[in-house]
Amino acid sequence: MTCDFETEVEIAFDFDYMKLYERAVAATLDTEGCPFEACVALLFTDDERIREINRDSRGIDASTDVLSFPMHEFSRPSDFSRIGKEPGDFDPETNEVFLGDIVISQDHVLSQARQYSHTPQREFAFLIIHSMLHLCGYDHMEEADRILMEDRQKLVIESLTGDFPELRV
Repeated sequence: MTCDFETEVEIAFDFDYMKLYERAVAATLDTEGCPFEACVALLFTDDERIREINRDSRGIDASTDVLSFPMHEFSRPSDFSRIGKEPGDFDPETNEVFLGDIVISQDHVLSQARQYSHTPQREFAFLIIHSMLHLCGYDHMEEADRILMEDRQKLVIESLTGDFPELRV
């Protein structure tokens, strides 16, 4: 598994965010039964930049906490059966499937942690897990889909609390 990381801001965290990023990605892939080694890219930025990306990619001129850019379409969440059917699904050097890109606003991580009265670690992990589920084909536009996605998010977060007790609510 490869977790690419790029930052456009000075990191304001006092925890091992790379370890948490890698573990949240791995836990999501394990929970979702991904049968492949995977690669995910994370851009860590601020509200101004995520607003620009949101405007340019989705036509929404507003900042947000996280954006997900999946590389694959799924007929149903975490149905990985279509991956490998198309040329270029796997990196020829690593044999990993590239699942997509995640963009997270540090400003939102810090403000939402305060708003929801939990740690920045929990908010950071939650946003990674949320985005990873989008990269695995989940969505939350319909009520039933929202409930399913929230249940999956809770399951993944709970799987991490043994190693990261600060993720508990």
